[in-house]
Amino acid sequence: MDGHDTAQLIYLGILLGAGVLWFVAQRRIGLNKILQYIAIWGFIFVGVIAAYGLWDDIRGTIRPQHAVHQDNGQINVPRARDGHYYLTLQVNDTPITFLVDTGATQMVLTQQDASQIGLKPDTLPYHGRAQTANGEVRTARVRLDSIDIGQVRDTNVTAYVNQGELQNSLLGMGYLQRWQSIEIRNNELILTR
Repeated sequence: MDGHDTAQLIYLGILLGAGVLWFVAQRRIGLNKILQYIAIWGFIFVGVIAAYGLWDDIRGTIRPQHAVHQDNGQINVPRARDGHYYLTLQVNDTPITFLVDTGATQMVLTQQDASQIGLKPDTLPYHGRAQTANGEVRTARVRLDSIDIGQVRDTNVTAYVNQGELQNSLLGMGYLQRWQSIEIRNNELILTR
């Protein structure tokens, strides 16, 4: 918790205290009733704080995870609530979630995902450069032994590890062009081999 969060918590505590004092002054009720009201409002306050702090976890539980439906050589990926398409591929037998990005030239791995599949990002030669919305970043070219999605397997796939900050690994055109067709229809991404 940083200084900004602490200041917000203090502000909310003062606001709660002022509300309790106003309620007591307006009602002029007995001590037992006052303690009951304080307890009720205290539980409400703690519940709101907990919900706020755990919102990302709650949203991840409530929001349906991206699913992949396979049918007759097609892979159908429903659009996520944020408007993007996500695919989980088995990269070197390790599940890695990619953001499908037709604006990206190549498949790009975050440093964390690169580590998960057995690469050592700290030792890679970052000789490449890529232009992103956030400016230029350095990249390291790597070869992936295998990529599996459903029944489809690709071997010896070129990818790049991004040296900068990247929220998700990107599934760019370097991999997507291996598919016969890429289509978006009825809020689904449809890949056909």
